[in-house]
Amino acid sequence: MKRAFFVLIQFLLLTQLRAQQTDKIIQKGNDLYKQQQYDKAELTYKEAMEKEQANTTAAFNRANAIFRQSKPEDAIKALDDVVMNAKEDELRGKAYYNKGVILTGQKKLEESIEAYKNALRQNPGDREARENLQKALLELKKKTPPPPKKDNKKQQQKQQQQQPKMDQKEAEQRLKLLEQKEKEVQQRMQNEKSKTGVPQPKDW
Repeated sequence: MKRAFFVLIQFLLLTQLRAQQTDKIIQKGNDLYKQQQYDKAELTYKEAMEKEQANTTAAFNRANAIFRQSKPEDAIKALDDVVMNAKEDELRGKAYYNKGVILTGQKKLEESIEAYKNALRQNPGDREARENLQKALLELKKKTPPPPKKDNKKQQQKQQQQQPKMDQKEAEQRLKLLEQKEKEVQQRMQNEKSKTGVPQPKDW
């Protein structure tokens, strides 16, 4: 029992020592980052990750160093890894936010909007994520073309096409009816004129 307890203490001390060493390496990386030596900072963060694979802080900082070297696609991949492995909501939120910033820079507005939404899901109090989301939504609205105006001529043509077409027999019948009505009207008018005594024109 004592031996098992001693082994556990040894393990905990080793883990603590390794964590302290990792923290020192991360701090060194941070110093290089501040000096804008992003390539060296990236390698230093990578060294920290090799010592402690589960260290998502080192992974997050490495993604930022990659982005600063104008490698947006690689930075997005690194941030996706952080999102997958991070246990803290805050760190996942930061990773989504940075992804959103990169995508906005690439004019991938729909993807950036989704990233900012995810950032707010992890950290609802993130004011910057909310502001950037609103900006991206406005930008997308500006880029979306308005609905096309309906052309009256085209509508009329469509309506005419939709109307059922008459066959020849039906057309002839309608024409005969019209002629008959016209004759009836003329006859009625002549009758009325003869009654009122209006003179009729003479034939030559």
